[in-house]
Amino acid sequence: MNREIILMRHGRPNLAPGGKVSALDMKYWIEQYELSEVVEHPVPVASMGLAATAKVIISSNAPRALASVRALGLRPHLIDEIFCEAKLPHGRWKRPRFSPFTWAFFLRIAWLCGFSGGVESAREAKVRANTAAQRLQLIANEGPVLLLGHGFMNRLIAKQLESAGWICRESSGTRYWSATVYQMRLGERK
Repeated sequence: MNREIILMRHGRPNLAPGGKVSALDMKYWIEQYELSEVVEHPVPVASMGLAATAKVIISSNAPRALASVRALGLRPHLIDEIFCEAKLPHGRWKRPRFSPFTWAFFLRIAWLCGFSGGVESAREAKVRANTAAQRLQLIANEGPVLLLGHGFMNRLIAKQLESAGWICRESSGTRYWSATVYQMRLGERK
């Protein structure tokens, strides 16, 4: 028998892309993103099927993750901020102006290089991902686990699972509703 952990990304946030903004304006955009739920699109059939295999449902406490759990027709057994996305910093400058998604890319790269701008640092997020991965591994003893989480944090958790000996059985990429399935045979490394 195998233990299984499914890391699924939430659905597309219900947030208008907006026009070009400054790094300073990103503070407001990030706040709105954190409050957003998901758009009213049908959940992909593959995501529904995969979610239905889970015995234990876990979610971050972000509205977009909780709305995604509801869209799957499920109820979480555990809701915890430890599974929330690694926060994006914002800058203090008013020029140049880019789309929020371009800024998100630049700011995530800057964050990975050490710029935290008052939010959790990359190092702190990795420590949190390790704790989250340990928790998921313990819960996986109860049966297949589905984590409805976030793109970047799910990747950090995945690295921790792989370091602990979990094998990636299946991956559907990194877009909204995508999932990665990890397995470990009982009796192997914890």
